[in-house]
Amino acid sequence: MSDHATVCECETVSTASDPAEETLRALGLRGGGYIAGEWVRGPLTLEVTDPEDGSLVASVYQASVDDVDRAVADVQRSLREERWELWERREVLERAADLVREEGPRLARIISAEGSKTITEATREVARTAETLRISAHSAALLEGSTLPFEDTARGSGKFGYYRRVPLGVIAAITPFNDPMNLVAHKVGPGLLAGNAIVLKPAAVTPLSALALHDILLRAGMPPRRMAVLAAGREAGSALVSDPRIAAVSFTGGPTTGDAIARLVGARRILMELGGNNAVLVCEDGDVEAAAAGIVDGAFGVAGQNCLSVQRVFVHESHYERMLSLLARDTERLIVGSKKDPMTDVGPLISEQEARRVETWVDEAVTGGARVVVGGRREGSFYWPTVLADVPGTARIYRDEVFGPVVFVEPFSDVDAALETIDDTEYGLQAGVFTASLTTAMHAVDRLHMGSVLINDTSDFRIDAMPFGGSKRSGVGREGVAEAVREMSEPKNVILNRMG
Repeated sequence: MSDHATVCECETVSTASDPAEETLRALGLRGGGYIAGEWVRGPLTLEVTDPEDGSLVASVYQASVDDVDRAVADVQRSLREERWELWERREVLERAADLVREEGPRLARIISAEGSKTITEATREVARTAETLRISAHSAALLEGSTLPFEDTARGSGKFGYYRRVPLGVIAAITPFNDPMNLVAHKVGPGLLAGNAIVLKPAAVTPLSALALHDILLRAGMPPRRMAVLAAGREAGSALVSDPRIAAVSFTGGPTTGDAIARLVGARRILMELGGNNAVLVCEDGDVEAAAAGIVDGAFGVAGQNCLSVQRVFVHESHYERMLSLLARDTERLIVGSKKDPMTDVGPLISEQEARRVETWVDEAVTGGARVVVGGRREGSFYWPTVLADVPGTARIYRDEVFGPVVFVEPFSDVDAALETIDDTEYGLQAGVFTASLTTAMHAVDRLHMGSVLINDTSDFRIDAMPFGGSKRSGVGREGVAEAVREMSEPKNVILNRMG
């Protein structure tokens, strides 16, 4: 293989009149990829389109398997050759958090333009990205170790020692389209703080947010060769996670892809968040109006493309008709429209193909006996917020994660039976329970095999500092900054033998 510096020099040659590069510059981006310490400016062949109307947002460089090899080799060399102290890493993340806040409007426009989020939702994601970076910067104390208790065993006589946490090495970070900047920050912030190098593969449909955040980290002082960003397809992604130089893989996506990655990674560290089929239980003594408002917000935000989205609602039979009425009323009030309009509540799905898939799932449920209370309509990549009733248990929309703006409601009479139904799924991410009874609430907490159980709230809530993840097929390990710092580092013992 040619020397990497020569390859970079060749690939970054372009002219100021190149329309693709000019489009990137208009977005405040310096290149269409980042490999071996250099922005890649050509050829820019991977088109990033706006799912709202199919218009071209920008074009980026599509990384190859050879690019993966070069990127991994270079960031690994940076670990050996470039010393980057913990205090320096902390300061870079602090400065990056400040830059994200300062450049919020530009970053929100990028997030919204390439993805599904309305400009309002994108603005909230920028704020969370800054918070994730800030929390990462303030987590340096997690890397401190402790003395080892040699005096507590006869075999430790004459010895003294301690352990400290050290980086794993090169981390492969793979992120999805639905939170294209904050989920990058959740992998990159803890990974860099812990002293690792990162090779990031963002979703091919939303690479611009990742490139924008990477540019901010560089301007904040990150060593140029400590991180690479590759917009790439499945073949390059497989090459990345199967590369033996990768110490750990951090992935957010679906369980099918998670299984494929696990087979390629083998006996190495894996951190995965794999989605959910989240439920809300509204008990006889629960606040029905508060629950309905939370369900509408939690089911239809980001057009339902959210791992925490509310998909299943189990309401006590005494409140069933009222709940359907409230959900229909509040759902019909939502404004479906352009992402650019601050008044819009629900924008498009990530593609027309995904909208057609959701439409198919709803149609199948209706064929099986389900009833559309409100919604059930598609136009292009838009699918209107939909509330269903009488969904059969065999329907895909009952069993699997729909990842779209659809929620169904089912009545129950017995709390234990309802909890059993909620837990009868391969997913176990989060669930919400509305009740005035502390006894019922704690019974639900004990009964549900979930990563989080929220009382008097829906499943659609997290803070970026909490240990986040799910049980069963919803994930492996936990994210959240503190947990990720621990997952992306390991203890190293130092043992001193007192001679004489």
